[in-house]
Amino acid sequence: MRVVTDFPHRVECLDPVWIPMPDGIRLNARVWLPEGASDHPVPAILEYIPYRLRDGSARRDARHHHYFAGYGYAAVRVDLRGSGDSGGVLTDEYLEQELADGEAILRWLAAQPWCDGRIGMIGISWGGFNGLQLAARRPPELKAVVSVCSTDDRYADDVHYMGGCLLGDNLSWASTMFAYNSLPPDPAVVGDAWREMWQERLEGSGLWLATWLEHQHRDAYWQHGSICEEFSRVEVPVLAASGWADGYSNAVKRLVENLPGLCKGLIGPWSHKYPHLGEPGPAIGFLQECLRWWDQWLRGEERGVAGDPAIRVWMQDSMPPTTRYGHRPGRWVAEPCWPSPNVTPWRLPLAPGRLMLDGKDRGDETALTLQSPLTCGLFAGKWCSYAAGPDLAHDQRQEDGGALTFDSPPLDDTLEIMGAPQLELECSTDRPVAMVAVRLSDVAPDDKATRVTYGLLNLTHRDGHEEPSPLEPGRRYRVRVAFNDVAQVFPRGHRLRLSISTSYWPLAWPPPERVRLTIFDKGSALHLPVRPPRGEDARLVPFAEPEAAPTIATTRLEPGHHNWYVHRDLAEDLSTLEVINDNGRVRLEDSGLEVQTRAVERYRSWADDFGSISGETRWDRSLKRGDWEVSTVTRTVLTSNAREFLLHATLDAYEGERRIYCRSWDVTIPRRLV
Repeated sequence: MRVVTDFPHRVECLDPVWIPMPDGIRLNARVWLPEGASDHPVPAILEYIPYRLRDGSARRDARHHHYFAGYGYAAVRVDLRGSGDSGGVLTDEYLEQELADGEAILRWLAAQPWCDGRIGMIGISWGGFNGLQLAARRPPELKAVVSVCSTDDRYADDVHYMGGCLLGDNLSWASTMFAYNSLPPDPAVVGDAWREMWQERLEGSGLWLATWLEHQHRDAYWQHGSICEEFSRVEVPVLAASGWADGYSNAVKRLVENLPGLCKGLIGPWSHKYPHLGEPGPAIGFLQECLRWWDQWLRGEERGVAGDPAIRVWMQDSMPPTTRYGHRPGRWVAEPCWPSPNVTPWRLPLAPGRLMLDGKDRGDETALTLQSPLTCGLFAGKWCSYAAGPDLAHDQRQEDGGALTFDSPPLDDTLEIMGAPQLELECSTDRPVAMVAVRLSDVAPDDKATRVTYGLLNLTHRDGHEEPSPLEPGRRYRVRVAFNDVAQVFPRGHRLRLSISTSYWPLAWPPPERVRLTIFDKGSALHLPVRPPRGEDARLVPFAEPEAAPTIATTRLEPGHHNWYVHRDLAEDLSTLEVINDNGRVRLEDSGLEVQTRAVERYRSWADDFGSISGETRWDRSLKRGDWEVSTVTRTVLTSNAREFLLHATLDAYEGERRIYCRSWDVTIPRRLV
């Protein structure tokens, strides 16, 4: 990445800045201003997230917001109510209070002497979500949005549920926010009120995981904040970006297809990161693309963005399987609209162990049965890769022993797909609650199998997520299972492999009891979205190299450690996936804060005992400056039986070595066809 220091405008950083809310709560902000903005007002760019601008996102914020200010924009980073140094308590994500506060922030910004009243919003993940959600409320000050790694559908395409299946990342993400919410504001910013504010957070933030588990179906809770409920509400221009290794790539094409205003889509090979910081590479000059967007929609300067392709994606070349890629070879391809007439479906019927490339159904029918072990999924990686440790899927041969597999013959010609494959499946089960996990892999001539995409379906959700219904054992059902979107090259001589399993733990929580699935091959087929190469792709204007402003100075005091371990205790038949995400200890030199963060997750199962499933997370966090030192320990354990989820959590907070707060939760939540 090129670090830019010579900008058209000198930059002034205002810190802290307090933004009053209508109820008297003040939100903390940091503002980067181009010199002279108070005399010559400029448009503003807002990022509004809960990740603690003082110590959590400080290094990234400096790179982005100083950059925008250097090019003549007022760049504003605000901590949500109850996070960082802002007042109040944060009790859940995307609440009405958060969005009402967002509208108040926009009004406040437009009234500042350095702002000309035109505002854009940018954000990744949480900030990408609330940018879209605020756009749907149509505040007059908001003129454009850049939304990265976000979704339009909080139930069907978020960290909580996928295809009606409970995701392991639901526990992981809840535990992350449990730890964030346990931290106090900085006394250097809020003064002596910090203890009272901390106590209010410790007592009031609550256990978000319990709330998310109580809403197991698509109800009003998830519909709130899901802009897919009424796409027509979003009229401002939207630049939507994500990556194939991220959990949120599917939303990009839906936004391009459904938003009534101008929307441009961008999908690279990246994990859950901004594209100029993208891993796997290649990263791109995304901040320059954002400047084009802001110049066009906030300043009214013609930058040609309306003429850009509707969607531009990275067509990934074939690669051997690994849990972490530094770079994904491929090329950029683009479509003028979505859905695209250049993408056509290819139906591949199933036969015992085979995918039929000729598209011909077999005359007879075979009933194929499957009952996967609980260990099928240990090498699946994370639902959403954060490029923090080896969190991508490993060689799929380690999973395929617990699945039914269907291989194609070696391809006579190179095949390229772009979009979401689907599996048309005729099946029956011997239990009223069952799930199916499907994977599409690229099998090389040396037999290594790289997972290309996958999908999940809770079969009780076969007719929708609002009102699922139990299966009738032995009855045949026809269902469609959607895979995640992808753009992928399968070289000549490689094989396609479809793998089907009845569990995918710990990526998804298993059904209440073991299930035998019967697949009827005559009524089943894989559908691939085929996109032949197009000459126009070679004429795409290349992206610039990534660049950003300098980050803040830091000193590493203790090293970090990131890894994934699969433990198999053969004597006890105990399997454990252990995920370590230890950032060590770092001092932020601008504030003098020493920040330490360590998270450990463990997901276990014994033999084939569906009552043995457990997920456990522990977070240790600390802040220190001189004699001031605080730390928190949060622990969450989720188990289940055939009827209930059993949730146990603890929170301990310390000032120095003295524990000043302790609380535990024990919550039982009925399973509702999950």
